[in-house]
Amino acid sequence: MNFYLLYKSLHIIAVISWMAGLLYLPRIFVYHAGAIHRSQIEIFKIMEKKLYNYIMMPAMLASWIFGIFLIHSLGFEIFTELWMQIKIVAILILTHYHFYLGKCLRLFSSDQNTKSSKFFRIINEIPTVLLITIVIVVVFKPL
Repeated sequence: MNFYLLYKSLHIIAVISWMAGLLYLPRIFVYHAGAIHRSQIEIFKIMEKKLYNYIMMPAMLASWIFGIFLIHSLGFEIFTELWMQIKIVAILILTHYHFYLGKCLRLFSSDQNTKSSKFFRIINEIPTVLLITIVIVVVFKPL
């Protein structure tokens, strides 16, 4: 069995799941920040918690685990290549963004959010820009 292709497939699946959450959670925050009725607010809290804990966190961990397996398969000298350095920086920023969303989730769940729906609309663009960057450097592999 070709473990490299298995790891690559599982990495891609995990990244797609993670990105879906990174793009969707801030969108839920947009609506949560503008919600007035208590029943709406409680539904948003449940949605946010389930998305973060049951989809995003496992997907992020799987992305990292299978990414590390891929690096191990390719050899650690891959870090000397510019495209991998750019990708790693972008992944670290995505990971930081992921945990920032977790902080926002905790603030929403304790009714302490102070950010506007406009703020969440703006930061919702961060993972898109990073995704585009990562895909381009992985496909074109600049020197």
